[in-house]
Amino acid sequence: MRKKVIAGNWKMNMLPNEAINFIEELASAVKDTENEVVLCVPYTDLFYALLTAQNTNIKIGAQNMHFEESGAYTGEISGKMLKSINVEYVIIGHSERRQYFNETDETVNQKVKAAFQNELKPIVCVGETLEQRETGRTEEVITKQTELALEGLTESQVENTIIAYEPIWAIGTGKTATKEDANNSIKAIRNKIAEIYGQTVADRVIIQYGGSVKSTNAKELFEMSDIDGGLVGGASLKADEFSKIVQFNK
Repeated sequence: MRKKVIAGNWKMNMLPNEAINFIEELASAVKDTENEVVLCVPYTDLFYALLTAQNTNIKIGAQNMHFEESGAYTGEISGKMLKSINVEYVIIGHSERRQYFNETDETVNQKVKAAFQNELKPIVCVGETLEQRETGRTEEVITKQTELALEGLTESQVENTIIAYEPIWAIGTGKTATKEDANNSIKAIRNKIAEIYGQTVADRVIIQYGGSVKSTNAKELFEMSDIDGGLVGGASLKADEFSKIVQFNK
């Protein structure tokens, strides 16, 4: 049975004092959940978030990383640096990184490999644009992104990769894929993994849904056969709302 992983992506929000207050409030609200709780926070919040989350069931992740361990990459942060302060998760290939910062399938793959080299758990984002959806290319696009992101990984590494299916047209728009559409897209991703790495691996891979997830739709989404939790954007900035999403099955 795959575990549900509910991850919050704060994007470029929250100052350190806000992060501390948020985590203190969230920790008491979600202490009894059996679901995995992850907060992916800005770099400036990482140290404070990690300290505040100690002795709680909240895991802390970063929102990006470079694929090199060190070097002349001004403004970048390496996996080695993240690991040195005990970060556990890292988002890789979010559509905003692809859209605004020239992230490619190749750099996503390099970053996934670097994450495993540094014992970080990658949350790899894939998703189609509205144009691709309307022209019937959803499955082609998301399975190709998945295949390229995982290229060269071992079966064990693939099993320990989290895939986040985030239709780009649903991020921050208030639009959500229907639970059936989301589940079918995630099934297509799982089938592609099975085709390359075998059914056993595919059955163990956690695949989340992301895209305007909120407390009012989390339960119907997360109870679908292939949806293993969510990568939550705006709704993860309010502790009360996010705790309801985490505890969708209560």
